Parts: sequence; C-alpha cells; structure tokens
Amino acid sequence: MKLSDLRLGQRASIIDFSKSEISIKLMEMGLVPGEIIYIEKFAPFGDPISVAVAGYSLSLRLNEAEHISVEIL
Repeated sequence: MKLSDLRLGQRASIIDFSKSEISIKLMEMGLVPGEIIYIEKFAPFGDPISVAVAGYSLSLRLNEAEHISVEIL
C-alpha cells in the first residue's frame, strides 16, 4: 500500500521507496524504513497532506507520498 492511500489517522510503518531519486530527500526528512507514520490532516483540496513521523509534523505532496510503500498497523 502507498502512503497516499492511507486515511486520516490511520497508522502505518514505512517499508520502502519506489523511486531512488526521491528516497534520499525523504530519508533526510526522517522518513526511514521501519518508522511509524500517520496522516494528521489533508489540505482543502487534498494536496498536500500533513503526516506525523518521528515526533514531528511534515507536509508532503501526494506525488511524493505515492512513492512511499507502507504496511498498515
């Protein structure tokens, strides 16, 4: 499942990234495999999304979230 498919408040664990070009940028922001992540809120038109990871909030575009594979907890 992709991070972009999660519903509001649904928790998941990051598994992998589907695009190597964006994976380094995402890992620098704290999105590393094994980390627990959940969606805090959506922007009015659904993009970007606010996610909670590693004790802080992070905004991601849906096209970035589509490259993050997660497993629902």
